[in-house]
Amino acid sequence: MNGHVKSMHCQTFKDLATTLLSLLLVMAVYSTRTVAASRNQQCGNSLQQTVRLTRLVQKESVDLIKTYKASQGEMSELFCKVSVNNVPDPNISGLESSERIASVYTQLQAFLAHFKRVYEQQTDLQLPMSPLLTELTTVSARSRNLAALINSFYQSLFPNLPLPEPAGPTTLPPPQNVFQQKVYGCVVLKTYKEFLSNVTRELRNIKSKVCRGRTQMNTPFY
Repeated sequence: MNGHVKSMHCQTFKDLATTLLSLLLVMAVYSTRTVAASRNQQCGNSLQQTVRLTRLVQKESVDLIKTYKASQGEMSELFCKVSVNNVPDPNISGLESSERIASVYTQLQAFLAHFKRVYEQQTDLQLPMSPLLTELTTVSARSRNLAALINSFYQSLFPNLPLPEPAGPTTLPPPQNVFQQKVYGCVVLKTYKEFLSNVTRELRNIKSKVCRGRTQMNTPFY
């Protein structure tokens, strides 16, 4: 009789242990999926904010080029067609997502340096209240905000992988005459607009590859 009772108690303990283990397993799966979904949502929200700002700056860059051409006088349509050295590449480099996001950030920093030079040159060529100077200031400010968002987005995706430092200071053109300054400014703005178009496409690719991929990688299969 005592042996039978002990056997019943042992079986009950095993049943409780099995139930508890199953419950813990379900909780672990649910917790993992919840965390993965939360990270995916954060990734998507951060990316969406970055995409919105990129599109806004892209739209403003189109208007900026029109204002720039209107303020440069005769032959302004030809300025953007001249080849200029040392202007940042509008294309995004890298194979991995981390490399390509870092490329976007690095090129943004380079364009900001060129924007500063264009603004300095146009300050000497335009009246103080020129709409061109105002639009240059606006696009530069939004571009700095965009760089900050790209930096934050990168850190959220790759917290253990610091952004690579630039190889060196941005190469800017030597002293230029008035014609060269007008050409240089137009080419910088046109190239920046192309770069922003590439950034928009890149961010769409990242959304499908990285943000959604994080859910797939973090969700276990049972």
